[in-house]
Formats: sequence, C-alpha cells, structure tokens
Amino acid sequence: MKKMMMIGAVLMTVATTMLAGQKLTLKDVTGGSLRAESMVGVEPLSDGENYTQISSDGKQIVKYSFRTGKQTGVLFDVNTARGAKIDRVDGYVMSPDGRYMLIQTKKKSIYRHSFTAVYYIFTIANNKMVPLSDGGPQQTPIFSPDGTQVAFVRDNNIFLVKLLYNNAESQVTKDGKFNEVINGLPDWVNEEEFSHNSSMVFSADSKQIVWVRYDESQVKQYSMQLFKGLNPAKEEYATYPGFYTYKYPKAGEDNAKVKVLSYDIKSHQTRTMQLPLDADGYIPRIKATSDPTKVAIFTLNRHQDELKVYMANPMSTICQQVIEDKVDKYINENVFANVKITANNIVLTSERDGYNHIYLYNLNGQLVRSIGDLEKPGQRLGGIAHTIVSDVYGYDEQTGDIYFAALSDPMNQKIYVNHKNGKTDCLTPKEGWNGAIFSSDFKYFINTWSDIDNPAVYSLCNNQGKTLTTLIDNKALKQKYDSYDMGTKEFYIFPTPDTKLCGYIVKPKDFNPNKKYPVIMYQYGGPGSQQVKNTWGIGMCGNGALMEQYLCQQGYICVCVDNRGTGGRGAEFEKCTYLRLGELEAKDQVEIALWLGQQSYVDKNHIAIWGWSYGGWNTLMSMSEGRPVFCCGVAIAPPTNWRFYDTIYTERFMRTPKENASGYDQVCPIARASKLSGALLLCHGLADDNVHYQNTAEYVEALVQADKDFRQLVYTNRNHSIYGGNTRNHLFRQCVNFFNEHMK
Repeated sequence: MKKMMMIGAVLMTVATTMLAGQKLTLKDVTGGSLRAESMVGVEPLSDGENYTQISSDGKQIVKYSFRTGKQTGVLFDVNTARGAKIDRVDGYVMSPDGRYMLIQTKKKSIYRHSFTAVYYIFTIANNKMVPLSDGGPQQTPIFSPDGTQVAFVRDNNIFLVKLLYNNAESQVTKDGKFNEVINGLPDWVNEEEFSHNSSMVFSADSKQIVWVRYDESQVKQYSMQLFKGLNPAKEEYATYPGFYTYKYPKAGEDNAKVKVLSYDIKSHQTRTMQLPLDADGYIPRIKATSDPTKVAIFTLNRHQDELKVYMANPMSTICQQVIEDKVDKYINENVFANVKITANNIVLTSERDGYNHIYLYNLNGQLVRSIGDLEKPGQRLGGIAHTIVSDVYGYDEQTGDIYFAALSDPMNQKIYVNHKNGKTDCLTPKEGWNGAIFSSDFKYFINTWSDIDNPAVYSLCNNQGKTLTTLIDNKALKQKYDSYDMGTKEFYIFPTPDTKLCGYIVKPKDFNPNKKYPVIMYQYGGPGSQQVKNTWGIGMCGNGALMEQYLCQQGYICVCVDNRGTGGRGAEFEKCTYLRLGELEAKDQVEIALWLGQQSYVDKNHIAIWGWSYGGWNTLMSMSEGRPVFCCGVAIAPPTNWRFYDTIYTERFMRTPKENASGYDQVCPIARASKLSGALLLCHGLADDNVHYQNTAEYVEALVQADKDFRQLVYTNRNHSIYGGNTRNHLFRQCVNFFNEHMK
C-alpha cells in the first residue's frame, strides 16, 4: 500500500510538472482559447431593479435582478416570438416606457462605430415582432421619449415610424446622398475622433426631431483599392480590382459644413437653428434635455481649445449659450463621452485646473459644485498627487450623489461617489482596475475588477460598495493560464534624465539574473493613452499580457513604458508633446532602452521595439531618433507624416500644417528616414480606412531613396485592425520570426 501511494505521489508530481511546463503557441495567443469570460450588452432597465442581456447563443434577451444576479424573466426568445422570424439577436434598443424593443439583426459594420442592421419592432405584452421598415437596412434607430415613435437613418436620410398609426413610415429628409450630405449621422472623421455614431435626438415632448446635418460635398476623397481576397471573398473584384471611395479630410483641409435642424412632426416644418458656430467649427454632441424647449448642442472651435454648450429651442430656433470652457492647448475628446444630462443638471469634466475633474451645472449653466482632488496631495505612485476622473456614471437627482471612476494613481482605477455635502466615498477600495454599470436609480452596480495577475471578476454591489454576489470569477481561466510556463509581471518606475515614467517588465519563468536576455519593448505612446495599468488587459494582445508571455517563453524579456504625452498624469505631462508629436515620445523610449542596456541581465546589443498605429509611428520615430539603440523593430499600420491623417485628431495636437509646418515636416519618420537604425519590418492593411496605406507607401519610398534596407508585409483588403480568417495569426507569426531572426 505504501509503495502504491509512493508511485501515485511520483506520478502526481510528474503530472504537475508536465502541466506547469506547458508552452504557449501562437494560436493560443491569437485564437481566443485563453480569453476571459465577460459580460457584454448589459442594459439597466428603467425600474432600477433589473438589467437585460443577450444570451450567449444570441437567441434570447434575458432579464436579471440587480439585487441577486438571478434571472427574473425572458423578454424575447427567437423560438417563441410571434410574427417575423429571425435566427439570432445582434443587439436591441428598449423603449423608454419598457413596452417595446427594437430587435437588431444582420449587423454589417461600416467604420469603427457605425453599422447598418435590420430592425424589428417587438411588443413585449403580446410577444409579437414586425419589421421596423421594409425599405432596406437601417442605422441608429431611436425611440421618442413617449415610446410611440422611432426615428432612424437610411442612405443618409432620416425616416420616422409611428407605432400608434400601424407603423406608418414617412421620410423626414430627402437631400441625403453618399459622399455629399449626411443627416443624423456623423461623417467619418466626426465618428472616429469624437467616438459616436448618432447625431439625432427627439425633443422631450416627442414633437420634434433635432439633428446635425453634415455637408461633406467639398471634402476631398480618398480611395482604397479592393481585390477579391479571401475570408471573405469579394467576387465582384475577381478579375478587375475596384475602389472604395469616401470623404476623408486630412490635416489642414476642408471639413464637412455642419448645422443643426429641427423637424416639427405635426406641421412637417423644418427649421435651422441659429447656432453661432464658426464656419470651420465642430458639433461633437447633440443631446436631449427634460425641457421640450431645450436641446443641448456642444460646439468646438477648430483649434479644439474652446467648448461651448448651447440650449437650442427647436421651435423658435434660438440658441442660448449656457456653458463655456477654455483650456490650455486642447480639450480632450473624453469630455464628450462623459457628458451626462439629467432632469435638471449637466455633468461635465474639464482639465481647466490641470487635471480632469467634474463640474455640475444646472440647465441654465450655473455651476452647482465641482469635484477636485479626493485625497490630500502627497507622493503617490509615479509622483502624481492628484485625482484624475476617467469615467462619469451618472448623477442622482434625488440624493445629489455623483458616481464616477477616477485614477487613484496612474495605474489603479476605483469607483467613487461624491455626496451633496462634498464628501467622497470610495466604493471599490481594492487596488486594480475597476469599472461599473449602475442601475437606473443608482442603488446597485455591476463592478468589473481585474489586476495585472488576475482576470476580470464581475460582482453585484449596492451603492455603499458592499458585494452582494459574484456573477463571473474567471477562476477556470486563471487555473488554465497558470498551467502554462508564465513569467512574472512587475511594475517599475523608470528614471530618465527628464522625468520618471511608469512601466512594467515581464520576465521568463526561469529568469536567471546572471544571464543576459534580449529585450522587446512594446508601446503605444499616443496622447492621453495608457498601456501601463494594473489590469488584466495589458500587452499587445491583452489577456494577461499573453503575447508578452509567449515571447518570454521564446527567451525574451518584455518591457512596456508610457512615455511623456500619455494619460493618467495630468495635462502638463500629457500636453508637453503639443505641436511636435513624436519628438519627446521617441526620446523617452530611447532613454528607457539605454537604461535597460545598463542592467546586468539585459543584452544591450539586442533590444527591439514594436507597436501598432501610434505605436508604429513611435517605433519608427524611436528607431530614427539618432541614437542607435534598437537592433530591430516592427511597425504595424503606422502613420508616417501627420499631413496624411485626419483633421480632428491631428489638429487637436498639431494645429494645421499651415500654422505648424516644421512640426509636420521635420518631426516625422519620413523626414528621419536617413537616420533609421536597425532592421525594420513594416506591416499594413491595404483597406485601412483610418491610417491609410499611403503612409507606408510614402515612407517606403523615403527609405528606398535613403538606401535603407527593410521588409514589408501588405495585407489584402484588411482594415486598421488587420484581422479576418487566418490574418492575425499570420501577422504575429511574421513579427515573431522577424524578432527571432535578428535577436538571437
């Protein structure tokens, strides 16, 4: 018996050793087998007690209790719904009174946020579903506040469906035309850089539709060549390639002309709001209020350093300015994502004091209170002594409480509530990265928490921060993850001659301090971004720095550092790169490489750098900074001169080429092509609507004329994300092979 037990123990030890010794494959990284379970599509219901979610198979819309997390009903089921038949649900829109749902099917993406879909009106009481419209797919349908009407966009025009009149459909606008006029939807650049896909609201009394009209007829076009390709195949281009041509305003060029219109549903009269907007100004948001005579219109000047909020009367067309916010250099785009308008108030964030804080106004624009630093100034992680608001969840009119997320230091985010008396409570004190979805009455919230070592945990909490139940713990994923030969992840504060920078290092499991390792530096580095966070989602591919762990198993050390210009440390740190994007960022990455080269465990002759998008730009800038510290680098979908990028993003940080010619022409990879040091791999998708292939094409020509060697990968019909079929797996295999060739 003892002998049997001993053999069993030996076998168990062997099995454990084998299990602990598993190696990651690239398919593990790109295939999703180690992806965390998550909660998506959660929608709080108006009763404050329940939320809804689409079932994992897409067949049902299920109702759950905010108090217990248990299922309390099924609002929709494709198998039992009467009327029109569908296979699955892509999304849904609940009416304000909870009587109807718009069931979304056959979603087809257009750009980052926009898509078309086929919608159905589902009446919950009688379990019946009918098409919203028979005229073709729709975009951004919205319910009127009384729940009796639906407005949507098709082919750049607005349509109206009246539910009480047998779903009668009428056309509100008729001037919409592709690449000329858009009604109720943002054009490409406004969608991409202000992060929204709808520019249309109802007035509070449901009698008016108010929208932004974009005249892009004078905006210059960009054409992307398309081929047949595979996964999916475009058969129409089997013999001759074709083009996709759309309006894309590049830095310094003409934008769409915008104005705000209203449509009186009863009289069919269309009016133009008397909005005092600059001829080249922006309208990043339009929002309804509780007052039928007030629709909130947010405007920005072209330099994006002056925000104004107007209350527009849809009937009289008079626009009254109620709020003005001026900041140094530029207003961050996240201000608009965090706007909250309640029955009597407007919640805005602003960096007017140098750090993103909250300001509460009434609808007349009077400041009610502000929320600044939550802790006494002192030395904290990264040398930051200020609280920075990152998300606003809402304002409770009944209690005066404001719920929000803020960075307690550059790497940790927590959920807070600020009370009417000025006191602030932290609802999620545990270090890590916290997010929240609140019930409509703010009595409960779903807390999402993870840290650098633990995948997301979803918990139900009350508004005092007490955990009521755990919905998802991802323990199975954590066990599976730990069964591989995973290395250690450590945060560092890196010194440079100019400042201190936040970063992390991933070292192999069998790390030997007496050995010298090649190092791969991953970064993004763009304005306001953060890669160094105490969250599971870090790294090139997220999922617990899975790509970095894979590279560590190949014998590398992986490093990531947030250079100057990134977020989480206040306006001064973020905006120091203004007018000369890439200069300080590259200098910081080079300084980190030099510091790493001085460490006893680093092979200073084999340090690489890579990144995607702005990270690709930063890679090229760093490799041509003038100090040859990188033996190789990989730039994926990189901008190479900001003259090729869009107006809103580029001019926010650079102003126009006319105003800042040296910033555009002297501080860019193309200008530095002759200084490129190290082996280079360039990767780009031919159908990249965001960072055009033009960037790589022009940079490649500059390298050729500078007699610089390089390698290039072009992906047919792929956009900025370079995915589809086996594409992502192929892309990363080429990157890893390139590192192995030049680093070992």
